[in-house]
Amino acid sequence: MQPQVVALGGGHGLAATLSALRALTPHITAIVTVADNGGSSGRLRQEFPILPPGDLRMALASLCADDEWGRGWASILQHRFTSGGELGGHTVGNLLLAALWDRESDPVVGLDQVAALLKVVGRVLPMSSGPLDIEATFIEGVTSKIVRGQVEVATSRGRLESLRLLPENPPSRPEAIAAIEEAEWVTMGPGSWFSSVLPHLLVPEQQRAIITSKAKKILILNLDAGSQNSGDEYAGYTSEEHVSLMQKFAPNLLVDYVLADVSVQADSTGFQNLGSKVVAMGGKLVIADLRREPTSVHHHITKLTHSLGNIMIDSLIG
Repeated sequence: MQPQVVALGGGHGLAATLSALRALTPHITAIVTVADNGGSSGRLRQEFPILPPGDLRMALASLCADDEWGRGWASILQHRFTSGGELGGHTVGNLLLAALWDRESDPVVGLDQVAALLKVVGRVLPMSSGPLDIEATFIEGVTSKIVRGQVEVATSRGRLESLRLLPENPPSRPEAIAAIEEAEWVTMGPGSWFSSVLPHLLVPEQQRAIITSKAKKILILNLDAGSQNSGDEYAGYTSEEHVSLMQKFAPNLLVDYVLADVSVQADSTGFQNLGSKVVAMGGKLVIADLRREPTSVHHHITKLTHSLGNIMIDSLIG
């Protein structure tokens, strides 16, 4: 069984999913958010009218060939310069993609060239042809505030009132839509919920493709939902609230499985609410031990592979 899988997300969360999926199938298409405005990607966006390369680079490295050549080039791609000069903080992969995009108008051509260099398993595509920004409205107490920028949205406190992409209603990549239409499975998450996961539902054509796709859909929840001390967007948000946000931005989206860590069972009321919301989305809640270690907020790749494989087997039996 080597199904066609599309994985939606960005950053380290998507990289974890891709690392897990590649043990199950070589037929993987990663569709990556393109709104990063921080670090090396942000600096390159200020200088060139290009996609932010960082999340795309991580996806490519996660799908490199499992041999000396692929692993060696992935390591080079991920190397970050440590000088105090202008190159400090940039990665080789970001600069390589920026150079290819400076020469070639179609960013997918450059991505495919790097994929060929790494002998990538599957394909990596951007969510949209051009760079995007994320803007959100948060409610904190009785105060409403508008926050712009992926980094700023991801670290802002308060309750999310609205989320939008700038420019609004961006066009999707035809290759991405075709992959979703042909997929047998679509995964979403884990990752920064506001800046890496939900944005995929803000591209109108892509949302329609996800909703109408015959593929079975898996929502992979984060491990640090509800944490009050994580210093990022998850503070105060529980797993069931993350599912609620999916329903808010894509009310017609149905999922087949929602994969969550065993830690969600610690709050019995919250766990019951999560189960109810998953059922309302047409899905089945799957609970598994997914952490690298008890206090880690990162998924253990082998555990994630095992859980995703079990879900795919369950769908065949069911």
